[in-house]
Amino acid sequence: MKKFFILILLVPFALPLSAQKRYNIADYGAAASKANNAASIQQAIDAAAANGGGIVVVPEGNFVTGPLSLKSNVELHLATRAVLMGSAHRDDFAENHMAVVSAYGQRHVAITGKGVINGQAHLLIADLLKLLREGKIKDEQWLTKRPTEKNRPNLIFFKNCKDVKVIGISLKDAASWVQNYKECDGVVIDSMTVNSTAYWNNDGIDIVDSKNVKITNSFFNAADDAICLKSEIADGYCENVVVENCTLRSSANGFKLGTGSVGGFKNIKVRNITVYDTYRSAIALEAVDGGFLENIDIRNVRAKNTGNAFFIRLGHRNADGRYSSIKDVMIDDVKVQVPAGKPDIGYPLEGPLPKVPPHNVMPASIAGLPGHLVQNVKLQNIEITYAGGASKEKAYVSIDSLNSVPENAAGYPEFNMFGELPAWGLYIRHAQGIQLKRFIIKFGQSDFRPAMIFDDVTGLALNEVSIPADSPQPALVYKGVSKLSTAGLITPTGANAVNVQK
Repeated sequence: MKKFFILILLVPFALPLSAQKRYNIADYGAAASKANNAASIQQAIDAAAANGGGIVVVPEGNFVTGPLSLKSNVELHLATRAVLMGSAHRDDFAENHMAVVSAYGQRHVAITGKGVINGQAHLLIADLLKLLREGKIKDEQWLTKRPTEKNRPNLIFFKNCKDVKVIGISLKDAASWVQNYKECDGVVIDSMTVNSTAYWNNDGIDIVDSKNVKITNSFFNAADDAICLKSEIADGYCENVVVENCTLRSSANGFKLGTGSVGGFKNIKVRNITVYDTYRSAIALEAVDGGFLENIDIRNVRAKNTGNAFFIRLGHRNADGRYSSIKDVMIDDVKVQVPAGKPDIGYPLEGPLPKVPPHNVMPASIAGLPGHLVQNVKLQNIEITYAGGASKEKAYVSIDSLNSVPENAAGYPEFNMFGELPAWGLYIRHAQGIQLKRFIIKFGQSDFRPAMIFDDVTGLALNEVSIPADSPQPALVYKGVSKLSTAGLITPTGANAVNVQK
């Protein structure tokens, strides 16, 4: 009996949601008519935290607010037709509170409901630019590009938090990254809707050096990368991240690891995503800052009207001697349609016009560096349909001058970073252990380039690779390829494959 009694004392007793105390912000003086409800809403949050936790309710209505600090064991609940309107006055945000809702070092925090957090980016940016012109706020970059991210609030920023849940809400019109979960452990994002195309650097969601993360059943329409994992510290990394059942639209990339890749990425699983009207790549895996990228498993991707199918890049833009590494990547069950035009044309903030010279439609690509190879990549059950219609007048790299394709080791990683590529379907350079199985490429109009080029690849297995019968010859080009094996049907075959020695 004594043992049983002690056990009851040691096990925490969690109240069901319906039994948790509720704190309505209206009871603390919040009103739709007030210019800034931050003080009233923060009072409700603090009261809930002081009593061991509870649910802070934002009722129906539009409530303007400055920055809010969420506390441990507190759930911020946005009722149906409730809107938290981020302040349109830049002065309402301090340097260490550059988000509408933030939490630092907290435990068991949540934002739930069917309501909206609206950053009012158009009004906020106008006010920020006014303050910059008047010299009341400093920013080292705004005169040459745009105000830096330190001057533009997120909607949500959680750092070093544990057990985070953000469920059901909508996020709209951030002035910078929509939401950032940095160095957190245990993050659940579910049934979220993001529509944020009002200003630059508008990633739909950023997971930065965080572990044990699930992003499910959500929609992201963003001016920048839709779902982006980053690593910004050398001893940190993203680990055990699951993305499932999400729809992505972006004027940058759909699903992306990087560009920030100081620490690394490990055990990342992606399932059942749809990508459309996306300017860059449906899938972008980038390790360029000295970090690692390993054990990545991506399956069941459908992408339409997207600038590039997939882009895997090992680069070296960090100034120190560390080199990045990429290994153990699986991409399975993918169908992508790549147009000739600009896939995001007509959206509020289109992807920038390329700084590189004109080029034809870009192939999917894997690119490491000499002596630093992308390792162990499996590509299976892939079907990519290209617009085709390339012309030598626009750009041309002959197969006897493959060395002219620049390495661009320190360049910003994106699928057109090398300028024109000499293949129309798939280009792989500086890699080891590459397997293609049931890999199909098609084009709408003929393309003068070879279908696939493999340059400096050790251990290349081609199994049931399908190329259009009218693909130009040679269809396959090998340069510096060793340990090559082929099986199944490859069309066209035979003399259409060549080895280039130069």
